[in-house]
Amino acid sequence: MEKLTEGEWRLMELLWETPSINSTQLVALCRERLDWSKSTTYTVLRRLVHKGAAENEAATVTPKITREEALRAQEAELTRQAGGFFPLITAFFSGKQITPQEAEELKRLIDQHTWEG
Repeated sequence: MEKLTEGEWRLMELLWETPSINSTQLVALCRERLDWSKSTTYTVLRRLVHKGAAENEAATVTPKITREEALRAQEAELTRQAGGFFPLITAFFSGKQITPQEAEELKRLIDQHTWEG
């Protein structure tokens, strides 16, 4: 899947929150929460449908991907742009400190995803 733009991501957040919504209600929700016009909402929705992230059938809009799937696609694009996993992680941690609890969570994730071949 193609990387989502900021606007597409914002609309997907609303769709994940309300996974099956009438397109008229979606326009009203976007006006209220995002200060978007009807045309902006439909333009962004059309792009999401084209990318395969959302569906608009019979005036009902639903997400076709989960938030986790979208995050994985974003991560894949960032990894590609950074030139690999390690440059991405190095850039991510550059100048940051993490708590001991966050470090433990990371260690647990690394252990879960370490290939023992």
